Amino acid sequence: MLLGDQTSGVELRPLRYQFSTVRGDAYDDNWLVIGGEVRTPEGAWSFTDPCLLTDEARQVSAWLRAVAAGTVAVTGPDVEGWLSPDAWFVEPVLAFSLVERSEDGAVMRVHLSMEAVPPWRRGDDGADIYQYFVAAQMGTAALLRAADQWDLALASFPTR
Repeated sequence: MLLGDQTSGVELRPLRYQFSTVRGDAYDDNWLVIGGEVRTPEGAWSFTDPCLLTDEARQVSAWLRAVAAGTVAVTGPDVEGWLSPDAWFVEPVLAFSLVERSEDGAVMRVHLSMEAVPPWRRGDDGADIYQYFVAAQMGTAALLRAADQWDLALASFPTR
């Protein structure tokens, strides 16, 4: 699934379960390794990390569809300048928030933390969780296509 425009983008794909065999643990059995390719005017990089549970991964497409439908609220920084995403998960590697909405689509933030930050920011102490993001403008049809692509990719990874 590609979330992006001509300037910046994040391509995400589920690669595999973290553990190939079922262990009988609801968490360990359902961690998905997510691969990401990121491009920004600052540079390009990739990451691979077991950062979403199967149920959380399905929330991503639901969030994209809600953005397309206009039911997600725009969020900005708090009074101290910190961003809090409205779609976040157990592992604080990926998160999402909405910058602005128009009749034609939306500008969203794909928040990247920990293993997903650019190489030149790795090694930070983690105090800036969710503060690095890639903003991307997408039309409504592109948002729905991305949600469909994500769901199709997840079809191979049912909850175990």
